[in-house]
Amino acid sequence: MSGLAHAQALCRRFDALCFAAAAILCLCLPADAQQQPAAHGLSAFGDLKYPADFKHFDYVNPDAPKGGRLAQIGPGATLTFDSFNAFILKGDAAQGLTLMFDSLMVRAADEPDAVYGLVARSAQLAADRSSVVFHLRPEAKFSDGTRVTSDDVVFSFQALKEKGHPQFRLLLRDVTAAEALDAATVRYSFKGNQVRDLPQIVASLPVLSKAYYATHPFDQTTLEPPLASGPYRIGDFRQGRYVTYKRRDDYWAKDLPVNRGRYNFDEVRFEYFRDRTAQLEGLKAGDYDLREEFTAKDWATGYNVPAVREGRLVLATLRDESPSGAQGFFINTRRAKFSDVRVRKALNFAFDYEWTNRNLFYNLYKRTNSYFENSEMKATGPPPPDELGLLEPFRRSLPEEVFDSPFLAPVTEGSWGDRANLREAQRLLREAGWTLDGYFEAERNCGAFCRIFRAAFAERQWPRVRNAKGETLDIEFLTNEPTFERVIAPYVRNLRAIGIQATIRRVDPAQYERRVKGFDFDIITTRFSMRLTPGVELKDFFGSESARVDGSRNLAGIADPVIDALIAKVLEAGSRQELNTATRALDRVLRAGHYWVPHWYKASHTLAFWNRFGRPAVKPRFDRGVVDTWWYDAEKAAKLAAQ
Repeated sequence: MSGLAHAQALCRRFDALCFAAAAILCLCLPADAQQQPAAHGLSAFGDLKYPADFKHFDYVNPDAPKGGRLAQIGPGATLTFDSFNAFILKGDAAQGLTLMFDSLMVRAADEPDAVYGLVARSAQLAADRSSVVFHLRPEAKFSDGTRVTSDDVVFSFQALKEKGHPQFRLLLRDVTAAEALDAATVRYSFKGNQVRDLPQIVASLPVLSKAYYATHPFDQTTLEPPLASGPYRIGDFRQGRYVTYKRRDDYWAKDLPVNRGRYNFDEVRFEYFRDRTAQLEGLKAGDYDLREEFTAKDWATGYNVPAVREGRLVLATLRDESPSGAQGFFINTRRAKFSDVRVRKALNFAFDYEWTNRNLFYNLYKRTNSYFENSEMKATGPPPPDELGLLEPFRRSLPEEVFDSPFLAPVTEGSWGDRANLREAQRLLREAGWTLDGYFEAERNCGAFCRIFRAAFAERQWPRVRNAKGETLDIEFLTNEPTFERVIAPYVRNLRAIGIQATIRRVDPAQYERRVKGFDFDIITTRFSMRLTPGVELKDFFGSESARVDGSRNLAGIADPVIDALIAKVLEAGSRQELNTATRALDRVLRAGHYWVPHWYKASHTLAFWNRFGRPAVKPRFDRGVVDTWWYDAEKAAKLAAQ
């Protein structure tokens, strides 16, 4: 207790110094840049759920026991890793590295975008939001015992912006400077009108040690464990097989309100398998503790084992209130064959989701239509006046369908090879200049399609579509997951039936990562998770600048000035209502561009885990909360071992 009391006394003296420094600073600043009062948290629209004296987040058990191990397959797990540097484009970074690094502030998982003080005790926004000043805690330390200073914060920003992954560079483009005003005070400055989210973004950047990276190249891959500032450090690992994180007993921030009841496991381990089938069998064999199930067939049939029936292996469905994200077949419009929107729209009509959901997914999913599915940001019906106000200036540049109800993916009866949709797909291809070989070109009726399918089953040569130059339309689906081929294969058959030479190309994980980062693909499957308050990352997903940046998430290569302008409207929104209006308008234009063939979603997390864990009564609204808030239950573990 004496150590804690001493730290509290230091904090009080530190606060007094900070406020004195802030007062001097304000006298030197122009009126429009003067700071607002110091705040314990930040949010996009200024609303905070938790008061300055809050004790812990509502979704944790503040008295959760510490100890035990959680071994898991991480959400969206990659199949291998070769680096402990998650901040650069090179290499395949291990999962869980975020457990090692603190940030100035940390997000509350039951609010849309609020962050609260961690390394920074408080933050002061300029009245015009053109800058933000953070006041650091004097007790903040790296794992080697050295103090975290404003020089470390400035170095972290500069390294990420200048040498980091392109995603960091895009996020931080409008952050003009980070300045160390003294050892415990940092000021970030912003430019332009799209600064609403920048204070939260810079507050959430990892804090790295300037001294450590003076002797360790920041821009190189490495398997040397980096110096930590967060609650965990790297323990034992085996490249491409597993990596273990050990909880730090000396972690400086373990008793702060933002951390009470969190990080309860002594050890967190991430396992790697070459495919999902091996993952599932490994779980049932007890090789690890928990995985989120993303394969509907496995969730429906793969857990019919005694351990589940006896309650030893638990199946849990946790509600997910965050936007369900944009998953689909993303079409690389950088390639000339996909430049015509009618070709991309034809690909949409050739995909039979209803058959896929019924025969492969046991009807467990709903069809995705929007890039902001499962949220208030999804566009529906004809655009109301507020959305029209944003769209009308671009009417001459937009297809007429944008001003009607937004595009909905075509529906089938669920019988393979829906002829009406395939005829529509073929019509769109003809309009775009792609015509079928031979007699298939002349015949438009149902009989022609019947002959196409009979020819397919008889293993005869498929018809081909050709353009005026005689070129065929060939499409390659790039994947690194054999389990997903069962989804792609029926789609390939439909595409071949309308004259497209479609193939599946499976490559190893390392080659897949290289090709995706360099946009060397026709079509790939991916999923983007949208934030509850979308911001500057939309430029990375859909902005013209990111279409030219290797490693960006603009996989479709979208480069449209109208979309850029609507993204700007999202970033400039001054209220939640304005944000929803702008995202809905953006959603309409994106859907009219047919940059993807949308997949499916479920508004829940489906978890399978061995019954040796406790969890809070309240789940965080917008997160799984597994590593953050669960704990090892020794009594359950002993019972499980006895069974």
